[in-house]
Amino acid sequence: MEMEKGRIQELVEELNHARHEYYNENSPSLSDAAYDRLYDELAQLERETGIILANSPTQTVGYKAVSSLEKVRHPVPLLSLDKTKQISDLVRFSKGHDALLMLKLDGLTIKLTYEDGHLVEGSTRGDGDEGEIITHNISAFQNVPAQIPYKEKLVVTGEGYIHKDDFERLSQTLTGSDGKPYRNARNLAAGSIRCLDPSVCSERRIYFRAFNILTGLDEFSDMQDSRGRKLLSLMEYGFQICPFVTVLADAAAEDIQSKIASLKSLAEMSNIPIDGMVLRYDSFAYSATLGRTGHHYNDGIAFKFEDDTYDTTFRGIEWQTSRSGEIAPVALFDTIEIDGCDVSRASLHNLSFIKDLELYPGCRILVSKRNMIIPHVEDNLDRGHYQDMTPDVCPCCGEKTRIYSREAGKGRIVETLHCDNPDCGSRILQKFVHFAEKKAMNITGLSEATLEKFIDLGYLKTYQDLYHLDRYRDEIIALEGFGEKSYERLQAAITASRSTTFVRYVVAMDIPMIGRTASRELERHFKGSLRELELAATSRFDFTCLNDFGETMSRNLQEWFRNSDHLILWRTLQKELTFKTTNHHTDQEENTMTENKNNPFTGCTIVATGKLEHFTRDGINSRIISLGATAGSSVTKKTDYLICGEKAGSKLAKAKELGVKVLTEQEFMDMIPA
Repeated sequence: MEMEKGRIQELVEELNHARHEYYNENSPSLSDAAYDRLYDELAQLERETGIILANSPTQTVGYKAVSSLEKVRHPVPLLSLDKTKQISDLVRFSKGHDALLMLKLDGLTIKLTYEDGHLVEGSTRGDGDEGEIITHNISAFQNVPAQIPYKEKLVVTGEGYIHKDDFERLSQTLTGSDGKPYRNARNLAAGSIRCLDPSVCSERRIYFRAFNILTGLDEFSDMQDSRGRKLLSLMEYGFQICPFVTVLADAAAEDIQSKIASLKSLAEMSNIPIDGMVLRYDSFAYSATLGRTGHHYNDGIAFKFEDDTYDTTFRGIEWQTSRSGEIAPVALFDTIEIDGCDVSRASLHNLSFIKDLELYPGCRILVSKRNMIIPHVEDNLDRGHYQDMTPDVCPCCGEKTRIYSREAGKGRIVETLHCDNPDCGSRILQKFVHFAEKKAMNITGLSEATLEKFIDLGYLKTYQDLYHLDRYRDEIIALEGFGEKSYERLQAAITASRSTTFVRYVVAMDIPMIGRTASRELERHFKGSLRELELAATSRFDFTCLNDFGETMSRNLQEWFRNSDHLILWRTLQKELTFKTTNHHTDQEENTMTENKNNPFTGCTIVATGKLEHFTRDGINSRIISLGATAGSSVTKKTDYLICGEKAGSKLAKAKELGVKVLTEQEFMDMIPA
């Protein structure tokens, strides 16, 4: 049977090529007699097997175009899967249950419905709940069965795609609706599958591979609860399936990595475009118990090689003045959907980043969600027309802006835009926002919009004013969006923040480079005494003797306390507050894991650098502390480990120079005791 199916595919391709030569190129390479012999052989095999491909010359006389694509609801939603870029997540996912590791094809998801052995509908995934009917184009696919010997209802999902070598050939001549060349095979496949004229789709050589069965084949008891066996059985009906291998329960990371490498090699040899792998439980019964979210099913996980990028049009830049005075550029672009979220903004970092991308309004850009979290502009597809969009004045206060340059390693100079006006409204607002943040004074429910309103009305001029808003009780209650309950909730949060800690207070002061990690070290050294810290700073104490304090941090502390306004704030604000004492020997957070004798990090100094997959900067430092270790901010001889993410920079070089043990984020996570 396998030979017959393969022969059917060969005959269909050979006869269709001969028809193309005869009708379109007027240069037939096959005689009429030879064509007829092959045609008769194909017809005979189709009768014997009951399998007829949709593009078989025995079925296609011409293509019928449609005027528009009708919508169709999916009774079973075609949701996505959760995503990861970590092998460790695949190991955890497979624990306890066999799963299928499958190629994640880079194309367009399609659903095919068969009744009484005939294809009755083809549709796209769409938004998961509603897709578009593309039945008219199925006859233009290269390998989809139009008739099969299975007579019950069968619903199959899979991917429509274009082989990489076909794309390379087609991309030389084809352009999209915008007149630009197609950027990748996925975009060309998606556009071709959704086109109204199937003759156009036929020229694009679209293939289909099944990856799931939604309905059908339940009567065969030997495959009722096995996704893998069901998928393999589809080959008996003329389908091609996405290549997969079985991952046994409790498979080790090395085994999964080896299987990924094998599947990648297969895709490369077969010219199949992929952007990752999919791991999905083999058991349908177990899958059904896991449910779903609004975005994805919980019975599978997609392993991504890299972040997906999406085309959109860049419209301009919004400039935002921060509390430090740096004016941050934010890209504005036509809204795109990434992982179920509408995205229309992304940071542009600095002036140098904008220049490197050669951005200008109207250019096409590629946007991703870095690590599937943070929107990021990856590239400009229309380079060569850069326009300087740098404002001459601050967007908030109107003061003239200045450009500052700094060295960023390897001789690279980074330019940033600044407002030097200390009375700039945006700078003042952002300082209040920082003061109220969770890591600082933790005034819950006090939003930036509320702070801006209170500042504009003159209720807030200093941080102390936050603790005396009762003077404006009636006025606040009368404000739009406020009332007595809102006011009371706000007052309760402000009152709660009066009881604070050494670390929160120092963070709230916003001393350059002195965040929570540095504040904890100051608290440890000065035994929680704010008075002792002040005396040390004003007497030019050398803070470099503290763990991970460099010369710049030491100088920042000294200069901050030399400013008389800062010193007045530091002293007077303390009168509004009470301070909790921290017992460093019993602090639960810091000693959660220290009793574990197998914990390799107890008592160590660990520094994290670069962009991490699973942690924010505060998150990794908190995790380090929870392991009974010290979270450092710079690499020194006292550093035991450096956790290294993307774009590690000078800290990695320093660690190698000093012989400090370097860990990837994954190695760090693997060393954490269970």
